[in-house]
Order: sequence, then structure tokens, then C-alpha cells
Amino acid sequence: MSPLRTLATAGRVLTQIRHDPRTIGLLLVVPSLLIGLVAWLFDDTDVFPQIGPAMLGLFPFIVMFLVTSIATLRERRSGTLERLLTLPIGRLDFILGYALAFALLAIAQAGIAVSFAVLVCGLEIDGSVWLLMVVALADAVLGSTLGLLASAFARTEFQVVQFMPAIVFPQVLLGGVLIPRDQMPDVLYAISNWLPLSHAIDALNAVARDDEDAGYVGAQLLVILTFAVGSVVLGSLTLRRRTP
Repeated sequence: MSPLRTLATAGRVLTQIRHDPRTIGLLLVVPSLLIGLVAWLFDDTDVFPQIGPAMLGLFPFIVMFLVTSIATLRERRSGTLERLLTLPIGRLDFILGYALAFALLAIAQAGIAVSFAVLVCGLEIDGSVWLLMVVALADAVLGSTLGLLASAFARTEFQVVQFMPAIVFPQVLLGGVLIPRDQMPDVLYAISNWLPLSHAIDALNAVARDDEDAGYVGAQLLVILTFAVGSVVLGSLTLRRRTP
């Protein structure tokens, strides 16, 4: 592993994305628009204040998962990864470079989404807005690292989409968006404890309602980052040079 090679990879990815306005719009604009749509849908009700914090975790997570997994897969299918790995660059450098690039994009995404939800949609935050942004950022990074992991196993973009029901949908259903996790059947509650998005949504709700101390939020962040790091390591171990 070389920090310079990792930074070079991240710079190359950011340069490619800079010339792709559709990807930039998908990453930075679409999550905020979806949050705004939910706020508009439940206008004049007390629903959005309850589910708004969860939306800050849900939409960026899904978008980052899709964009990162498809972008990484295209590197393999085009032969770019195979050519890069003939140079003195390892799989971990490649994966970390992608993770760093999308983490930087996640910072912008989290800032825009949280600002839009609070300033435009009127989402009331009882706790620290900055802490809420940190949790939203960790959640977006989690989505990108899981996307990197999924891309290591997929052969086509369609297979990436097929990973959605296996990786993303169970986390959405059991993450506490549809029903509070403590109201779930015991078995489903136990399963949800092993899903990282559940901890992201719990942390977002805790900060928004200011009903938990900093230690609780920090513990949830630690779980999220553990899953993110584990995904990067596993992705680097299973990444193939080229998809046939």
C-alpha cells in the first residue's frame, strides 16, 4: 500500500466524475430532491419530522451504493483496472483510492442534504446540526464502501442492481424507517442489529431528537465505520483484475 498511489487513484476518479455532470447531479442533487419530495408529500402533518432524519441516511446511502458499485465495475469491464494493476499499484491502493474519492464527494453530499432538509424543508433538529452532518457523512461513506464490495462480485451493471434486494432492501426494511426497531418482532430486531444502516438511522434519530448522549452516537458511528473498513478490506481481497 502506498499513500501516493492511493491519492493518485482518488484524483483520477474525481477528475473523471468532474467531467460527468449526470453523475454529479445524481450524487449531490438527487438525495436532496428526494428528501424534499418526502417533506412535500407529508406537508401539514407530523410525519416528516419523525422520518426526516432517517431519510438523511436512506437516500444518500442508496445513491452512493449504486454510483460507486457501477463506477468501479466499469473500471474492470473496460480493462482499466487490468492496465492499472500492471503498474506498481495494488488492489488495496485501488479500493482505497475509490473510497477516498467518494468519501470526499460524500462530504459535499451530506452538507447539501442536511442543509436542504433543515433550511428548506424545515426539519427541526434538537441536537447538534454538525453532529448530524457527521453521521450523515459516515452513512454515505458506508454506502460507497458497500458498493465497492458489491462491485468486486458483480460481472455486469445488471448484477449490481440485483445486489440491491440482497444488500440494500433488507437494511431499509429493518432499519427503523417503516416501524421503530424496538417494536419489531424479537428475531427481526436481532437481525437488524447486524445491519449497519440500522445504526446509522438510530444515530440520526438520536441526534435529531437529542434523546441520547454523545457516547451512544459515538458507539453507533464506530459500528458504521467498522462495517465501512471491513467492506474496503474484503473488497480489496476479492477484487478481480477484469470481468470476463
